[in-house]
Amino acid sequence: MDDTPTTPDAPKKPKRRILRALAFFAISFAIALVVVGAPMWLAWRGFVGPSDVPERTTVLIADGSGLNSIANQLERENLVADALMFRIGVELHRKSSALKAGEYEIPRHASMRQIMRILVEGKPILHPITIFEGMTSWEVVEHLKLQPVLTGSVPIVPAEGTLLPETYLVTRGTSRQDVVDRMRKAQRKVISELWDNRAEGLPFDTIEEALVLASIVEKETGQGDERDKAASVFVNRLELGMRLQSDPTIIYGITNGEGPLGRRIRRSEIRAVTPYNTYQIDGLPPTPICNPGAAAIEAVLNPADTEYLFFVADGTGGHAFARTNREHERNVRVWRQIQRERGLR
Repeated sequence: MDDTPTTPDAPKKPKRRILRALAFFAISFAIALVVVGAPMWLAWRGFVGPSDVPERTTVLIADGSGLNSIANQLERENLVADALMFRIGVELHRKSSALKAGEYEIPRHASMRQIMRILVEGKPILHPITIFEGMTSWEVVEHLKLQPVLTGSVPIVPAEGTLLPETYLVTRGTSRQDVVDRMRKAQRKVISELWDNRAEGLPFDTIEEALVLASIVEKETGQGDERDKAASVFVNRLELGMRLQSDPTIIYGITNGEGPLGRRIRRSEIRAVTPYNTYQIDGLPPTPICNPGAAAIEAVLNPADTEYLFFVADGTGGHAFARTNREHERNVRVWRQIQRERGLR
């Protein structure tokens, strides 16, 4: 038997106190997480979750708008449920200075985070502005006045033939003068590229003369597959010293390009000697009579190789071409018969 004295057990009371303290701390921490974390979780869910916006819509953010004004605007327009929540989410993503002005498309049920990304990426809605081939510069300016997405005015009507008809994509708030400047720049680019690839031996020497002739071709035919043939008629006439005898030039001399004539040309107007009456003057008129498109310019610089000297409408939207006056007179008689059958004068 071992008679060595034993050491009594250490008191257990302090250990229990520590365990109880730890348990209390853990419970308190859990409660704190619930009290503080639950709202934060709900806020986060509100920022990244889908919205109640039922359909696709647009929003226009003005230049100079800061985060606060953007958030308030989005709440007013019912695109976000809470402006404060949107501001906090943007701040947490460190994107408050990256939001861009512009007109944006917001998808249906877009979350606040999606809207934030749309404004950060800055890809605004683009509106098409179509300028039709053959419009005069005055008509172009009048057409731009009718476009509600544009702003400002065009103080001076551009010189005839200096604008390129095309569809231009613009953002809301673009100035009308900016669109005109884009059209002028686009026209210079197209004509310079086409001029370098022009045919040899053309009966004109300058880009300006090419534009005058292209404007006549543009007004004479809207058929893409016959522009080069129409161009060949006028090129052949210039080479032979024949007058161009183009009705649209007479009309331009009367209206100055400010809208359609609205009636047939009078015999007195055909006989009148004016700078634009190609029945009475030799060669080209002094300026273009409209803004020709790229296809008409290319047709004039590379006309079809023909012997045609005449053309007249054929009743189908196109034209009947002729080499001799006899052929042309026959084509004219056919066209007159078609006019009578259709009740045209």
